[in-house]
Amino acid sequence: MSAHDTRAAPPTGLRVLHLVTDAYGGYGGIALHNRDVIESLAEEPRLAEIVSIPRIAAPFDDAVPPKVTFDTSGIAGKRAFLATVWRHLRDRRGFDAIWCGHINLAPIAWLAARWTRAPWALAIHGIDAWPRAASARARFFASRADLVVSVSQVTLDRFRSWCPVDPARCVIVHNAIHLEAYGMAPRRADLVEKYGLADRTVVLSFGRLDPTERYKGFDELIEAMPDLLRMRPDLTYLVAGRGGDLPRLQAKALALGVADQVVFTGSIEEADKADIYRLADVFALPGRGEGFGIVLLEAMACGVPAIGSSRDGSREAVRDGLIGQVVDPDDSDQLREAILTAIEQPKSVPAGLAHFSLESFGKRIRGAMARLIEA
Repeated sequence: MSAHDTRAAPPTGLRVLHLVTDAYGGYGGIALHNRDVIESLAEEPRLAEIVSIPRIAAPFDDAVPPKVTFDTSGIAGKRAFLATVWRHLRDRRGFDAIWCGHINLAPIAWLAARWTRAPWALAIHGIDAWPRAASARARFFASRADLVVSVSQVTLDRFRSWCPVDPARCVIVHNAIHLEAYGMAPRRADLVEKYGLADRTVVLSFGRLDPTERYKGFDELIEAMPDLLRMRPDLTYLVAGRGGDLPRLQAKALALGVADQVVFTGSIEEADKADIYRLADVFALPGRGEGFGIVLLEAMACGVPAIGSSRDGSREAVRDGLIGQVVDPDDSDQLREAILTAIEQPKSVPAGLAHFSLESFGKRIRGAMARLIEA
């Protein structure tokens, strides 16, 4: 971790203030997205410094790019965060652009833009910017962004349904996949034994088991298991992730008589993530609330056939059916048939996955920043 030093000599070039919920030392898709943004912007020759200020962070070992100041002095709470932002804004060097990594930070980004007279961009990810986030306050601040950067068309459309920002001020930058971190490999024997998967055909889902986020398709897949087991008695549904909704999902599996065939992994270490995907014959995320669905990319990068949803941004992760199947989560027959079809597919990494490479993401992010600065 690094902290800002106001005594340092001013860098030659453009400076960006980056406000984020989390990035390095964070967990989940938004933290990963923010890290990818930081590292993509760090490759822009015109940028001399990126000052990134997170709301939350845990200790981390990741190498932060040299031109990035990742100031964690604001993680102690809201006041500490505001004080850290204000300290950087008082800096005589100023900022040429502001990148807001979450809609909840839009009021601070707007104030920072007013203070510095710099243009600002707002990144939106999923349900954080869908209609349930609508309020007069949210509309006021979000509508004043000079550029809205969305991870998917679905998220942008739903955001614009309550915050009618000019489409000319919007751009879509799909999330990236770190292809080098994945790849095809045999199942890890210790994980097969740990989860009782020897000679089993595995359908996998990966995500937070949050009682406030019951939109990932876990319920639909558990409900599909009795019918699927009649056709494939060797089937196991592996649910990877942690959260407070675990007891309810376990009770549902028990009530449906499939508790022995639904396995919950609990928390997964980052180092084990790729090997968890490699346990699967099918990856399914038939939900209603994914802004994009980075886990689908990760599964496909391990060669696992993937199933997304027609009801959320996960359909864009499988490129509307080009590199994976799309199902309506409300159609149980369609979901069952998609799983049975995917089981028969040979494992392979789809060539179309390169569309989401980190290199492609970086070009789009740097293009968005150039557009912002030139505005």
